[in-house]
Amino acid sequence: MGFILLFLPLIASNNLLTKGSGVFPGLNYICIMQVDTKLVSHLAHLSRLNVAPEKMDKLVTDMQDLVVFVEQLNALDTTGTEPLMHMGDAVNVLRTDEINGSISRTSALKNAPDSDGEFFKVPKVINK
Repeated sequence: MGFILLFLPLIASNNLLTKGSGVFPGLNYICIMQVDTKLVSHLAHLSRLNVAPEKMDKLVTDMQDLVVFVEQLNALDTTGTEPLMHMGDAVNVLRTDEINGSISRTSALKNAPDSDGEFFKVPKVINK
């Protein structure tokens, strides 16, 4: 059901009376969504999900709870809070490249189920 979350529309309105923060001056997100069976059926169709009729009421209730939660988040005062691109300060935390030796061809082919002495032999997977 995580796919449906992507379709929850948050309508952005550029209200000059609203104080924005950071990169988005005057931008306010307003959730004016009413969740009903018709909307959930439409979202399920777009997501290519088959929702059992007996589970539809539970799904509608869960989606309404999500909308209420988003509305609570919209009520928070984020004045002076810069938008985040990443949750932490670490960027591109990768190990350093180290040049190491490699194994010989005979060592690599030693445990192969089938080889011709030079290459691994595998079953044909592409038919022409």
